[in-house]
Amino acid sequence: MERQNQSSSLTCENLPSFLSSFVDTFVDFSVSGLFLPQQQQIPQQPLQTHYPSPNRLVAIGDLHGDLEKSKQAFRLAGLIDGSDRWCGGSTTVVQIGDVLDRGGEELKILYFLEKLKREAVKSGGQLITLNGNHEIMNIEGDFRYVTKKALEEFDVWAYWYDIGNKMKSLCHGLEIPKNPFHGIPPSFHRVPEEFSHSIRARIAALRPDGPISRRFLANNLTVLVVGDSVFVHGGLLEKHVDYGLQRINDEVRDWINGSMGQRAPEYCRGRNAVVWLRKFSDEFAKNCDCSLLEHVLATIPGAKRMIMGHTIQEIGINGACDNRAIRIDVGMSKGCINGLPEVLEIDRNSGLRVLTSNPMYQNKNQYAQTKEGLGLLIPEHGPKQVEVKA
Repeated sequence: MERQNQSSSLTCENLPSFLSSFVDTFVDFSVSGLFLPQQQQIPQQPLQTHYPSPNRLVAIGDLHGDLEKSKQAFRLAGLIDGSDRWCGGSTTVVQIGDVLDRGGEELKILYFLEKLKREAVKSGGQLITLNGNHEIMNIEGDFRYVTKKALEEFDVWAYWYDIGNKMKSLCHGLEIPKNPFHGIPPSFHRVPEEFSHSIRARIAALRPDGPISRRFLANNLTVLVVGDSVFVHGGLLEKHVDYGLQRINDEVRDWINGSMGQRAPEYCRGRNAVVWLRKFSDEFAKNCDCSLLEHVLATIPGAKRMIMGHTIQEIGINGACDNRAIRIDVGMSKGCINGLPEVLEIDRNSGLRVLTSNPMYQNKNQYAQTKEGLGLLIPEHGPKQVEVKA
């Protein structure tokens, strides 16, 4: 009887505070990155594809499930303090996508980024996150690059999500929570039984209209223009610009939210997709299609450069095509090449420079050390490279 009275005392009004108290007691969000059902879905805000040029713009490459390296990158740019709180003031930050796969702390990073977004806004700054090819892959159920540790993380998420749903179902007046596992088979061909539940949890969380995809990925942009810089995970072709950058962002969000079927839009699939393209990211500048890039940029009013991730640059962040192509994926995750964190900074007054944690940057590619610093692949006009000790 006592238990029944406790259950009936849960109402639509006190459930949020009850859940918050429950989570604070049993789960440290800043460590776990877990997500419990909310009382109601957050209303969708219109996506913004074009932003004015800020005084300071920072771009951060692929993170791939490595929370510590992610934090190091933010510290390099002076964006977080020793307690991992936003201290970047009015800086605009762009994270180029590929939070998922190759590492085991994907949910932790998603929550970390979400926390920073809210803190940045309060200080007059902003953190904008993009979709990479690995976000698209996972929403489609392509788990080729998932790690065992990541599966375990989603197992834990599913456990707490289930508890949250059960608690929510006790509240009189609330709609019965939807079962996130609905329609997912109990086992999979060629998948060991020990991993079946983890795979089911990942599918449930990340498929279109899944709790994690809707909560953390749906409002990601796929293409972004900030001032005279175009951001995209892989690259843009003229056909993508003709199709419409705003249209791409809106349609990808609609797909993630579950209103456009299971398959990603065509411009997100294949080697020439916006999240897969490598025409401007080849390690050797001579192999980059600079004339094509020039033509694409000319179709975007005011655009001077395209900033991309996706293709690991073992020599660090660098510029090609007379610095019209900036490649910022340094493979920092331990699941990639365990590269030293680097970030790109664009200052309205001083221009482009690379902030690096590499103490040997002065000796790196000495042949490219010229007027502006380390030009790497295109010596004459490369971004400056500055060592910053985290």
